[in-house]
Amino acid sequence: MCSLMKLRKPFFFCTNSLTSLSLRRLSSTLSAQPSSSSSSQQTSSTFIHPSAIVHPNALISQGVSIGPFCTVGSSAKLGHGCQLHPGSHIFGNTELGEHCILMTGSVVGDDLPGRTVVGCNNIIGHHAVVGVKCQDLKYKPGDECFLDIGDNNDIREHSSIHRSSKSSDRTVIGDNNLIMGSCHIAHDCKVGNNNIFANNTLLAGHVMVEINSLRMAYRKIFMPVDANSASFEERLAEVEQNEELAHIPAVCSMVQSIRNSFSEDRRGICKFRHWI
Repeated sequence: MCSLMKLRKPFFFCTNSLTSLSLRRLSSTLSAQPSSSSSSQQTSSTFIHPSAIVHPNALISQGVSIGPFCTVGSSAKLGHGCQLHPGSHIFGNTELGEHCILMTGSVVGDDLPGRTVVGCNNIIGHHAVVGVKCQDLKYKPGDECFLDIGDNNDIREHSSIHRSSKSSDRTVIGDNNLIMGSCHIAHDCKVGNNNIFANNTLLAGHVMVEINSLRMAYRKIFMPVDANSASFEERLAEVEQNEELAHIPAVCSMVQSIRNSFSEDRRGICKFRHWI
């Protein structure tokens, strides 16, 4: 029994020494970890991976995260909270609004005269190409070309969106659009708000997509909730004064066409029984 106690005593000493060593390491580890306040400060700061190439003239806002092997050109402007995933690139005179996300392999902008403007809260999918030179043979190298994208758009993987073909025009995409994988929106297209493009949808140059805006205007004019609440003229005026619809060219053209049909020398497109 005494011999057994002699054998166990060194083991107890060893255990106590290991325990004290582990406690010291644990305390040093906890002291090295940042507090919640310091971690929140790191979240609001800008992170640039050492392998990323960021031109010193680029304007980078607070909270921007630039991952490995990314490229940011000299004229780029990145809004607050933007995220560039590994291998994404920004070229030319390109502006990103707040909280935009560029997925791996995506390319935004081009070293061309003109500008690419992307609004806030947009997602550019994997290997999507946005704001590059158009595929119009009439485009003259050196001419300015433009692309304007609104807010809250989801542009999915392998999609392509091109700039305008001439300086007097621009490619425009509104807000809250879902552009699914492998879609193509060519030069000088005009896309409104709240549209959904299924996979592999192709828009050739100069196409205007404003289906939802036209549908909304049609409902207000021809399908009111209470037909007796407002006259036809008042409904037309309501559409013309609506902030979401008044600036849509297709809606303006429809309203003007209806008004033109009121003239006595035209048969008109709207004939109701109470007009006769």
